[in-house]
Amino acid sequence: MVMKRTEARHAPAPIRRAFLIVLDSVGIGAAPDAADYGDAGAHTLARVAEAAGGLNVPRLQALGLGNIPALLPDSTPLAGVPPAREPLACHGAMRERSQGKDTTTGHWEMAGLELSQGFHVFPPGPPSFPDTLLREFERRTGRKTLGNRAASGVRIVEELGAQHMESGAWIVYTSADSVFQIAAHESVVPLEELYRACQTARRLCDEWRVGRVIARPFAGKPGAFVRTENRRDFSLPPPEPTLLDRLSEQGIVTETVGKLDDIFAGQGIARSFHVENNRDAERILLERADRERERAFVFANLIDFDMLYGHRRDAVGYARALESTDVFLGHFLPLLTAEDLLIITADHGNDPTFRGSDHTRELVPLLAYVPGQAGRPLGLLDGFFHVAGAVSAWFGIPPPPRGENFMPP
Repeated sequence: MVMKRTEARHAPAPIRRAFLIVLDSVGIGAAPDAADYGDAGAHTLARVAEAAGGLNVPRLQALGLGNIPALLPDSTPLAGVPPAREPLACHGAMRERSQGKDTTTGHWEMAGLELSQGFHVFPPGPPSFPDTLLREFERRTGRKTLGNRAASGVRIVEELGAQHMESGAWIVYTSADSVFQIAAHESVVPLEELYRACQTARRLCDEWRVGRVIARPFAGKPGAFVRTENRRDFSLPPPEPTLLDRLSEQGIVTETVGKLDDIFAGQGIARSFHVENNRDAERILLERADRERERAFVFANLIDFDMLYGHRRDAVGYARALESTDVFLGHFLPLLTAEDLLIITADHGNDPTFRGSDHTRELVPLLAYVPGQAGRPLGLLDGFFHVAGAVSAWFGIPPPPRGENFMPP
């Protein structure tokens, strides 16, 4: 009798995914070096919660957001967000190692970089920009400039918008971050011309090591100007391979949601979903989580906290935005499986009750969730780049030059 050989059939390996959601500017207390930046005493989450009479964020609370303060030197509790008895997520905070408190620095560090030399920050002025830089920008673009000082984008447009519409001159300004910002009315300067001017400024600013050139288009009439969602950021390219590059090299699909294609100058990104508000970013995140599974890393930025409420010093609006995102999480979390890693963190602070209208040098919260795994305290991690370490370990690729896996084995 001939025996038939039976071949062992092995179940296919599970398809893992990772989602990294950055709550732009949602800091959780002054960093140890905050005084060096003039930010001693800043605490975005605590001040926002206090201003709103307490936050209503039951999903973030269940993940362990309210458990983080007890792990930090400044143990200020978050009003309305008590510690969870059994947090669903690993929870802690991170300290930034790089110099700076801007968007690019924060995102680059969580993608595995450390900037020993910060980006160049222009003085508040006026004038802020060197005469040689500004004159060459005017010559190459064929338009004069207005402003040339550090300012809130909303206020400088209110002040100079009518003059810009009459003269056609660019409104140029900076902030406490490393930025060269260019504002123009969409009916005066076509968007493509504004973007070309930003590309020109980007080339000119490279030698100054400026982090970002930002297009700030606006519309409306004097007394009622509004910034549109056609903003674009033109960043320096990262100086070395990032987590996105390393994942791509290993055949893992990399996707960005929000403005991150600009922040990383398109490097290492397979698919980009460029949107400029939380609503659209959250809609895309739901679509990406509910699709057919593939080995993918989804890196998202939720910008409204910083852009609409932090810089505009609207603490109550900030709180309501956090509560809206918590509702989104109520739809998002059930879409995840035991083969999905979700990391929620921030890139810097922007305490809307603090003086000025700029970012604040703060620690950032860290929540890392895998359905079915118990949460545990992570303490305070030294370096945002530990995010890159955890994501690398999740996908089983070689560890990055900086950053260790903080997830349990």
